Amino acid sequence: MSTIRLPDTDEFVTYRAPEEPVPVAPEPAVSAVSAGAAGVARAADPGHDTVRAGEPAPPGPFGGGTGAHVPHSTGQRSVRLRSRNPDDFPIPTGQEEEWRFTPLRLLRGLLAGPEPDGKVSVDVVAPAEVMVTTVGTGDPAVGRALVPLDRLSALGLARSPRATLVRIPAEAQLDEPVTVVVHAAGGTAYGHLVIEAGAFSGATVVLDHTGTGTLTDNVEIVLGDSAQLSVVSLQDWDDDTIHVSAHAARVGRDARLRHVVVTLGGALVRLSPTVSFAGNGGDVNLLGLFFTDHGQHHEHRLLVEHDARSCRSRVTYKGALQGKGAHSVWIGDVVIGKNAVGTDTYEINRNLILGDGARAESVPNLEIETGEVVGAGHASATGRFDDEALFYLMARGIPPEEARRLVVRGFFADVLGGIEVPALRERVLAAVEEKLAEVSA
Repeated sequence: MSTIRLPDTDEFVTYRAPEEPVPVAPEPAVSAVSAGAAGVARAADPGHDTVRAGEPAPPGPFGGGTGAHVPHSTGQRSVRLRSRNPDDFPIPTGQEEEWRFTPLRLLRGLLAGPEPDGKVSVDVVAPAEVMVTTVGTGDPAVGRALVPLDRLSALGLARSPRATLVRIPAEAQLDEPVTVVVHAAGGTAYGHLVIEAGAFSGATVVLDHTGTGTLTDNVEIVLGDSAQLSVVSLQDWDDDTIHVSAHAARVGRDARLRHVVVTLGGALVRLSPTVSFAGNGGDVNLLGLFFTDHGQHHEHRLLVEHDARSCRSRVTYKGALQGKGAHSVWIGDVVIGKNAVGTDTYEINRNLILGDGARAESVPNLEIETGEVVGAGHASATGRFDDEALFYLMARGIPPEEARRLVVRGFFADVLGGIEVPALRERVLAAVEEKLAEVSA
């Protein structure tokens, strides 16, 4: 073992021969690796530590193969409070990290936990082999994937009188999607939905949210071993609706989940998808599309926790914003636990500003606790409409409105491709183009 000084710096590097065991450092070189807005966390070569706490990780993509090496760390994961009891969460003031972007004044008193006085209907249309039942929130089927991470999620669980359980039997392969229509008709309401996909099953579930009101709800998604499930959640609310929702997925061994979020309506929509792995070899693909218009607040807060071996996750969220007061928030947290050897993860957020007065917040975060990962990275970018692309199309005889529509459609193409139900995909496209037409008129 030897220590050398880097040329023209005050930094020292300790090099250990590969055959020597690596001792645990008393002060870790890295406790949480978080690259910049468009950075990728990348580790040094095995055997030496070059990144100190608080310093940015070297840029560049992972090469894959046998796995990238991360400097050894004894740092602990960020502590996140989880509880079914709303009283365990203090009423936020807006200064807390998890609430600093949310306009609390628009929540209509939800943080105080008012008694429900609204009406929300939940209608499920499903193939015959799917079992749909209603259970109490104390039933063993509730709480397998979700333990609330914030006060509103806990209130939603505590105040919900019942939960809707959609159970897809083991080995069932559904040719038609399961559709869950959630319609609000005013007032304040709470709800809970559990989607269970049995082992080796395959299905698509669509959550269609419409109407007006104030709704706090939770959605649990439980995948058995080797199950393949696609969940599409469409927020097509009226313009005055407030919707706060937590989606929690638990992915079994070798199971595959595609989770697609489309947020178009609502005055304030705050959606928090979280994923945990119950076994090795799981694969999740989280896709999101949001079009935030004048005066709307759309917030998406994601958490992917890798605690099993050889799991893969991809996060792709894209948003377009137009109009004064349009505000979007995207928070992407990925945690790679100390036992999550062989993890392969990447997250990306892109925001397209279509006019003056709109604001987009984008915060990707990455925490790594193991040195043996295939890849781990993130990227984020926010920019204005591409005038060069628009000019290119117009120069070929395409009218300005049509050219603008084509550019935005191309921007959303990869997320739209994740919606496997053609009628729903066309409905989302039509809604996006309708929003574009409003500003062009």
